[in-house]
Amino acid sequence: MGYKKDSTDEGGTNQAENILGQPRRILFQALQIMADYDMILKHWGPVEADYSTYGNLVLTRLFTEHPETQKLFPKFVSIPHGDLAGNAAVSAHGATVLKKLGELLKAKGNHAAILKPLSNSHATKHKIPINNFRLISEVIVKVMAEKAGLDGAGQQALRSVMAVVIADMDANYKELGYAG
Repeated sequence: MGYKKDSTDEGGTNQAENILGQPRRILFQALQIMADYDMILKHWGPVEADYSTYGNLVLTRLFTEHPETQKLFPKFVSIPHGDLAGNAAVSAHGATVLKKLGELLKAKGNHAAILKPLSNSHATKHKIPINNFRLISEVIVKVMAEKAGLDGAGQQALRSVMAVVIADMDANYKELGYAG
């Protein structure tokens, strides 16, 4: 069935606009997410220059604001909250987390090859529930706002990007049969 230039559906909407609207919307969303990556990466330099310090800030805050998350890290379980900030192992693991996030950000959405093994290890070996990625994402947003100058628009961009990453991780979790 062909569409006439002036044909409309029952609601009076031009059918050609309906057909073209979806690709335009997808294109707009793709352009927006690319702009989000660029905005975040503009503020990533200080983090990249000192992964250990930022990593410690992120994990210390995560464990302080969400104490239940500390139990998911066997090597950190016995560290009192007051000792987290000065702990080298916390800094090292935080640095690892942020380096991986940096890789994901620089991939600008083309992250399947990075995310698949990460999802696999966190689902099958570490058994990390997907909600914990939402928690740490929000902590990263706060730390970047306070320490790396990420403004309100940048914070929203980071939340949007992390929502995509977490949704992709969740899809990987489901493929693996992990309900986390």
